[in-house]
Parts: sequence; structure tokens; C-alpha cells
Amino acid sequence: MTTTTSSENPAGAAKAAGSIYVLAAHPHWRDSRVNRRLFAASQRVPGVDANDLYGTYPDFAIDVEVERERLARADLVVLLHPIQWYSMPPLQKLWLDDVLGYGWAYGPGGTALQGKDCWLVATTGGPEPSYHPQSYNRYFFDAFLPPYEQTAALCGMRFLPPLLLHGARRASEAEVAAHVEVFVQRLESYPVWPEMDELDACIACPVPETDRPTESDDVNKLVAGAFHNAMTHGLAVANGSTHSTNNKAA
Repeated sequence: MTTTTSSENPAGAAKAAGSIYVLAAHPHWRDSRVNRRLFAASQRVPGVDANDLYGTYPDFAIDVEVERERLARADLVVLLHPIQWYSMPPLQKLWLDDVLGYGWAYGPGGTALQGKDCWLVATTGGPEPSYHPQSYNRYFFDAFLPPYEQTAALCGMRFLPPLLLHGARRASEAEVAAHVEVFVQRLESYPVWPEMDELDACIACPVPETDRPTESDDVNKLVAGAFHNAMTHGLAVANGSTHSTNNKAA
């Protein structure tokens, strides 16, 4: 899979080029039945900037500035991936950790993403009935959405109703084709979706200054201090043991 940025919509649609940023994260594209087709389809939609995270960052070294530039151009951010262990693939999580920084995406001054939309497009291996209190996944699938919802909310984004395909491994060709078609139609028609008017604006989640994460310099000082104390204590213990041994030998 490769990273592709689509060209500007020649028809002059309401969306400008790059107004949709699709973040596709699949660790094993060769084994993908559905996500691979969804990603390929997104690359053909005008106005979509489609990024294969595992193809772009095989060494997991994410270019934060480039990613923030792509986000700045987007009105809709699409998280496209399979659900793995009730969450997102590791590189997608690392992308969140690195890119959505304090003071940029959230917290005081962190307004870069406010007013944008976030849309989860995901597949599951288990069929929909497996996400039930009486089945092996034990919860309805909605129980696994709060981390996505709150991530969007903390950044001032509106979390749109997810597009899900359960039981992706066993879905019929007709089901997969229909799912891809719905996905493309959504991308092409954004933001003119029937349910948009019924969605509430995102609830503000201001982070107070008192909850500010420890600065990296402070962390380094703490680590250095702890190391110094440990070494000092270790040397003292070692010297005491040596002194005691010498006394016994004398």
C-alpha cells in the first residue's frame, strides 16, 4: 500500500482538496479483505488525502509536523482500521500519542482541531451477535467506543456515527461491495449527510493548567535525580559492606 493524495475536485464540489484526511492503519494489508478495498476506494475520491500509516512509517517514526499540516487542511478526519483487541492497531495509537500534543490538539492553546469532524470506519473479526452480554465478547460494541469519542471530544471534534462491518472475515462479496459503496458515497457527499443536523455540537472539555503534563525537562531532571540517588545509595551500601568485611578480616 502507498500514500496517495488526491487531486482537486474538477467538478467544483463543496469540498476543497484535502478536506478529508483518511488515516488507514492495517498491520497486514496482504491479509485484509475489507480495509484494503476501503483504502483503495478512498484514494479515488476527489478531495481526499489518503495515508497508509504502515506504508508511510514502517519504522514507526512519525513526522509530527507533516501530520499536523495534513490535519490542518482537513475538515473530516477518518480513522480507518480493523478493531484489534477491542482497540486500534498500535501504529494508529502511536500516531495519536505523537501528533495530538498538549497545547496543540488539547489543553490551553490547543485548538488546532476544534470544529473538525472525526469518523471511525472499522471492521471486526467477530460477527455482530458476538458483541452481546451473552456472547464471548461480553459487551455491545458501543462499550468499546468511549476512548474514540473522548479523544475527539478532548480535541474539540465532533465524533460522527461510526461505519462498521462486523464479521469481516466471513462477509460475502456482496456485503463487502455494498459496504465499500456506502463508504465512498459518504466521502463524496460529506458534509451533506442526513444525520448531520441531528448531531449535537461537541461538548467542550477544557484541561486546566493545574493538570498540565510534566515538561520533558522536568522529567529528565526527575530521572537524573532518581538515578543519582540510587547510585549514591548503592555506593554507600557497597562501601559499608566492604568496611564491615575488612573489619571482620582484621
